[in-house]
Amino acid sequence: MKKFQSELKPVALRRAGIRIFQAAALALILVLTVPAGAASQRAIKSRKQPVYPELAKRLKIAGEVKLEAVVDAQGKVKAVKTVSGTQILAQAAEDAVWSWVFVPGDGDSTVDLSFSFGAGQ
Repeated sequence: MKKFQSELKPVALRRAGIRIFQAAALALILVLTVPAGAASQRAIKSRKQPVYPELAKRLKIAGEVKLEAVVDAQGKVKAVKTVSGTQILAQAAEDAVWSWVFVPGDGDSTVDLSFSFGAGQ
């Protein structure tokens, strides 16, 4: 009987170790997917629509541009970074966002923005 108990103990410990490892891996994944200063949605007080560049129209360049804007506590844009999109369209979107004003908040925040440029614009 003692031999059976000694064989059961390592199996139970192994299972507990696997569960602890799984929980730690899940916690690590959650921490990595929500970075510090995660993107928030601040209300926009005033905005200027991006101008569809004439060259992009002629070349029939269309698509989506994704940006990240850092907004200070007073609601002014401090930085704009292109996350994805064609460079000529991204520059037009960035130029527009620099003139935006957001509602004041508690501190700096990062806002995710998305713009669609199409042939019909």
